[in-house]
Amino acid sequence: MAKILLVDYDPLQACLRKSILERRFDEVERVSDAAEALCLVEQPHFADRLGLVISGHHMQGIGGPAFVAELLLRLPGLPVLVLGDTDEAAGDYAGEGVRFLSRPNNGEQLLSLASQMVRQGEPQTA
Repeated sequence: MAKILLVDYDPLQACLRKSILERRFDEVERVSDAAEALCLVEQPHFADRLGLVISGHHMQGIGGPAFVAELLLRLPGLPVLVLGDTDEAAGDYAGEGVRFLSRPNNGEQLLSLASQMVRQGEPQTA
């Protein structure tokens, strides 16, 4: 099963989302900012098993769109799910495999979309 990277600076929201994701995914790694996430994806043993990155639109330091662009430069085709406050921010994100989910959303909605994105990002067997 693929590893999920959760990038969330809010400790309470991160704890809640991590516990929701762990219902379905064995490996969920949480970091608090984009810089830490980008350092992790530079490590081949981490990046090789990475199946999805979930990030907020609002972040400390680098903004969400800049983070996603930088992430996709390093790992093209990696599925990325961005969580935002309103659908208006969805237009800030482009790229194959990038999805936007506006809050509020429930745990089942997050799990379902994350599972779908991981499956779509897995190599297809003949």
